[in-house]
Amino acid sequence: MYLIQLLLPLYDNDGHDLPKALFGEVRDELMEKFSGLTVFSQAPVKGLWQEDGSHTVHDELVIYEVMTDSLDQPWWQQYRASLETRFRQEEVVVRAQTISLL
Repeated sequence: MYLIQLLLPLYDNDGHDLPKALFGEVRDELMEKFSGLTVFSQAPVKGLWQEDGSHTVHDELVIYEVMTDSLDQPWWQQYRASLETRFRQEEVVVRAQTISLL
């Protein structure tokens, strides 16, 4: 089984708020495809990373998670690309972990 996490920014690359409806669209798409979803949105998480070795960049994110029995990488690559366009991002992180249900 796989746990897929989507790290979705609250702001575009220019610092503008992204519309709440956009997050609802992603929620609805994932619910339709996977029949379940966990959203971590109460307190946005902060992401920090270094660009050019010295400049620290930050972002505020919400995390969407789905679980699935199989990992359809081509579908996820296409979906990530669509998220990057819709969220006006250079890159949206979508990561997968193999998990065992206990």
